[in-house]
Amino acid sequence: MARTIGPVCKLCRREGEKLFLKGARCLSPKCAIERRGYAPGQHGKTGQFKRGRSRSRSTDYLLQLREKQKARRIYGVLERQFRRYFRIALRSKGLTGVTLLQMLESRLDNVVYRLGLAASRAQARQLVQHGHIDVNGLRLDAPSHLLKPGDVISVHPASLKLPYFKALTQDLPERSAPHWLSLDPAHMSGRVLAQPGREDVDVKLNEQLIVEYYSR
Repeated sequence: MARTIGPVCKLCRREGEKLFLKGARCLSPKCAIERRGYAPGQHGKTGQFKRGRSRSRSTDYLLQLREKQKARRIYGVLERQFRRYFRIALRSKGLTGVTLLQMLESRLDNVVYRLGLAASRAQARQLVQHGHIDVNGLRLDAPSHLLKPGDVISVHPASLKLPYFKALTQDLPERSAPHWLSLDPAHMSGRVLAQPGREDVDVKLNEQLIVEYYSR
């Protein structure tokens, strides 16, 4: 299970951009990037070490590492699991980087987030782990489960009575899902229509840098 104990806003500040890890807060003036747009830590504001070396000194390895870390943090995946995804993508047909992103987008927790059933991927992961989400009519508590075209995602019938999902019924009709998913707000469910393409990944990632990192 990918779990961050400390403040997740520090992760955004470390990468220097919004990773949208806290839902609506990331769109408000309370966003850490808006209030403190520099890296966390003692030398984050100055960007200098005591010896005078620049903290933001760029090398090929640093750029590759940061891109890999950014992808892991956006999707909430630990290093061991992320590396396993890369090995599977490497053995698959097509571009390795694109296949890797398709796998990350096809995770159950990400699809729950994309359908608008959760405000963030972390919240979606929690909903799945607590047994509030069904896949093809069966309760599934594995956020890393990879969905395929034709799979139906829905809120477990017993969970519909919870205050969270009752409040969600008012907001869900106003939300939109990407074209590779279909959303049925009335029944609190959705369906995977197709495999996501590279153009459907709306997060700012350079997958080629990730491929280069693991190909060293």
